[in-house]
Amino acid sequence: MQAPGVSLGQLLLALDATLVRLVEAPRGLDLPVASAALIDSDDVRFGLAPAAGSADLFFLLGVSESDALAWVDHQADHRPPAAIFVKEPSQAIVERATAAGIAVVAVDTRARWERLYRLVNHVFEHHNDRALHDSGTDLFGLAQSVAERTHGMVSIEDAQSHVLAYSASNEEADELRRLSILGRAGPPEHLDWIAQWGIFDALRAKPDVVRVAERPELGLRPRLAIGIFQPAPDERRAPTFAGTIWVQQGSRPLAEDAEEVLRGAAVLAARIMARLAATPSSDAVRLQELLGLRATDEPVDVEQVARELGITADGRAALIGFDAGSPSTRIADVLSLSASAFRSDAQITSSRTRVYVLFPNTGKPGAVTSWLRGTVSALRAELGIELYAVIAAPVAGLAGAAAARTEVDRVLDSAGRHPGALGQVTSLAEARTTVLLDEIITAIASDDRLIDPRVRALRTEEPVLAETLRVYLDSFGDVAAAAQSMHVHPNTVRYRVRRVEQLLGTSLGDPDVRLLLSLSLRATA
Repeated sequence: MQAPGVSLGQLLLALDATLVRLVEAPRGLDLPVASAALIDSDDVRFGLAPAAGSADLFFLLGVSESDALAWVDHQADHRPPAAIFVKEPSQAIVERATAAGIAVVAVDTRARWERLYRLVNHVFEHHNDRALHDSGTDLFGLAQSVAERTHGMVSIEDAQSHVLAYSASNEEADELRRLSILGRAGPPEHLDWIAQWGIFDALRAKPDVVRVAERPELGLRPRLAIGIFQPAPDERRAPTFAGTIWVQQGSRPLAEDAEEVLRGAAVLAARIMARLAATPSSDAVRLQELLGLRATDEPVDVEQVARELGITADGRAALIGFDAGSPSTRIADVLSLSASAFRSDAQITSSRTRVYVLFPNTGKPGAVTSWLRGTVSALRAELGIELYAVIAAPVAGLAGAAAARTEVDRVLDSAGRHPGALGQVTSLAEARTTVLLDEIITAIASDDRLIDPRVRALRTEEPVLAETLRVYLDSFGDVAAAAQSMHVHPNTVRYRVRRVEQLLGTSLGDPDVRLLLSLSLRATA
């Protein structure tokens, strides 16, 4: 069941003027909004854009003016959304959207769409639990509370310097603050200066307030900062650095007790960050239950979950698993952006190093495969991110999602054990032989009783003969092929094979013997 949304005006206030600017709101700012979707130029051109009424807000990514006008006209003929978010909206788009009753919100050209999309969904997820107003339950509320107490502008960052929350900005925000909120890296000269003076090192060393001096020539205003530290589960270990709170001073001096306020804020921020990490949104919990990632006391009611998520339960579904090798909220955010632009009903969740994308109703499976390959290629080329991706399609409705996720994980587990054995993008069908054989070998390797001790001795005492045996068996007993593979004379292979038979006391003409030796050789490789 979808919760009632915040108003459009409340959402714009939460996003801050640094990111967005209201251009027109023909139906006012009291319209409730609770969902967002992304569309790009291909969606419009090929008729793949989300249907009218499927979302309250639409982000138009790189859509040309002519395509945007055609899309707005189509929306006007159905149920127009509350607003569209566009970078540099033309006058024609503004006029056409206004005539259709659609608000136009201009997005700063330097803003990252994935940052904006994440912030919008953050507002939607938390507006019912006082999170937009309570400094004890949400980082945005905390940032605004600290700003009011210190008389400065506050931003809260994670350990990788990604902005998690911020207070309202005004015209006194400097370039470092503006670019940080927009999701872009701060100016190199600013960051170099801060690093050169050891400020980053000091913040990571201990939870003490650090003063950052003004640099007028760089346009850098004075700041206070303090590190956020999470207590270690083991008292013998040092606390973990989790992020930073920055307070930029404007024309008004900071409060006399600003440093004391920051020390308290760092403690509160650590608690909130720990809570947010441990408590995903209700939608995320339901999706994890659907995929079998979270234990439940009762069997999952697929129909109920589908209603809560607002998706179809019996469509031609597809599930894709991505493995980045290490946990990364950035990768999850980028994949969320791409998947939601491809299909507005896409559902995304993550677990440890993996991100799962569920498309409840895909239509032609070839379109999903094409999107997947394009996404993996783009992430590699544009962001330098290397991912393994496995697609399970078609899946017979949401009832088959958990089983599909288990199969996807089997392939990703195998790819992790043997990098390069599978392509970066593969399907369950393509990977079946490789995965089954890998799991068989892994099971054998974990139990010494299943490995022929003669093979282990051969590897230790006669490694050349062991390698010859492996190649000979992999060549199906074809001496010429084995010799060519090893770059030796066929008679050399024949001699070595006879020698192996003598040492092992067996005949390689027996198919059972060949199977046992081949499995043992692979398990001891």
